[in-house]
Amino acid sequence: MTFLNTTLKWLLQRRIPRIEAMMKHPGAVQQTVFTQLIRSGRRTEWGQKYGYKSIQTIADFQQQVPVSSYEELFPYIERVMKGEPKVLWPSPVRWFSKSSGTTNARSKFIPVTTESLDESHLKGGKDMMALYIANNPESRTFEGKGLSIGGSLHANPYGANSAAGDVSAVVMKNLPSWAQFIRTPSLEVALMDEWEAKLERMAEITSQENVTSLLGAPTWGLVLIDKILARTGKSNILEVWPNFELLVHGAVNFQPYRDLFQHHVFPAKTVHYQEVYNASEGFFAIQDDLTRVGEMLLMLDYGIFYEFVPIHEADQPFPKALTIEEVELDKNYALIVSTNGGLWRYKVGDTVRFTSLYPHRLKVSGRTKHFINAFGEEVIVENAEAAITWACEATGAVMAEYTAGPVYMSNGANGCHEWVIEFTQRPDNQQRFNQVLDESLRKINSDYDAKRYNDIVLKRPRIHVVPRGTFYTWMKQRGKLGGQHKVPRLANSREYLDDILKVVMSDK
Repeated sequence: MTFLNTTLKWLLQRRIPRIEAMMKHPGAVQQTVFTQLIRSGRRTEWGQKYGYKSIQTIADFQQQVPVSSYEELFPYIERVMKGEPKVLWPSPVRWFSKSSGTTNARSKFIPVTTESLDESHLKGGKDMMALYIANNPESRTFEGKGLSIGGSLHANPYGANSAAGDVSAVVMKNLPSWAQFIRTPSLEVALMDEWEAKLERMAEITSQENVTSLLGAPTWGLVLIDKILARTGKSNILEVWPNFELLVHGAVNFQPYRDLFQHHVFPAKTVHYQEVYNASEGFFAIQDDLTRVGEMLLMLDYGIFYEFVPIHEADQPFPKALTIEEVELDKNYALIVSTNGGLWRYKVGDTVRFTSLYPHRLKVSGRTKHFINAFGEEVIVENAEAAITWACEATGAVMAEYTAGPVYMSNGANGCHEWVIEFTQRPDNQQRFNQVLDESLRKINSDYDAKRYNDIVLKRPRIHVVPRGTFYTWMKQRGKLGGQHKVPRLANSREYLDDILKVVMSDK
């Protein structure tokens, strides 16, 4: 395995000059991607409808083609799933990434073409490891196995010659043979459909492997690790995987989990953490500098053309959209992508904020539909994550999951925000935790602070601490265990709050 480790590191290091060139010339790289996409789009029904033959510039594109939500694009995607050719993309589509999202109960099916698979999803995985090796030249991660926590695959529900599943499952199914050799568990187990049975089988197998890296959402990683520790009787996962060195995380903000992983799950300074921003629509960004926590390099040469829309215009069909060379630091933008998977000016649903330019690094600041603005307070996920992190640090708490929403004004009483929080380690002083959470939100969000002033509009937050496993039970009842599923952090309604509080009451 030492020879394999040395060889793979050498091969991956050859990718770095291309990445460095992309970092220096973002506009030129994106212009090339744009030109290639428009050329391919001209051979599709979509391209004919919106006059792609006459599109010569990015400005032409933005004037002729509307921004689309999934619901608006779905009639075209449905036809692709039924086997119609050249609807959104000229080449055949044999895979669909199934993403339920968190705001819509209906599954979303995102086309995964050969081009998007090779030039985005798989390329992103290689660059992820190339950048990790660049940060850690002495890494021995390829001397062991990489553990991936993914979803499952199913036949296309429309019956065409294609399959659908979590993007992680689609990628695993299409990994090259050398990558299959260094990962665990086997595809047969990794793609199992029944989530709880799969976790048990994964715990059984991987507890006996030399696992050196783990890729997946931290929430599901914790569930698997708990099962391994229960099975082995060990007190620490490093007793099971002594050579472990890399956790690659994405899907949810890692900051509230960082203390838990660094001091309890992997209590060793030899373990590194790398963040990625990949989704059903494509592989978007990778943490290129492990010292810049939470910041990721936007990957501009993956066949994805990016546009960034100011939040106040996010719902417009023809918004003022900025290119990579027009964005500014520390402003929240709705992310719009056109991809080699046949998505055109598609609203991903995420908001991002740039932390550096040249190179262009960003943070995922929230979801366009995940916020609380019932009283004009405009609290976004980034605000909530920062506040709960500070409250945990102030009280020695370790958060497992949370969600929050509004309590509306009624009968002359002021409103407030209501939180449901599950801890791995409870605060040493719950009242202090509640106070710091509220004060932190006031500090970082002036709109929230104004509404909280003298309790004029908002009272102190109402906080429920729920038993361990509550959110797991809730997600299971909703049929959203594993894969891409994640707990919705904020909502501008009481949909999630009332639902999860029912779980709490039913257990009493």
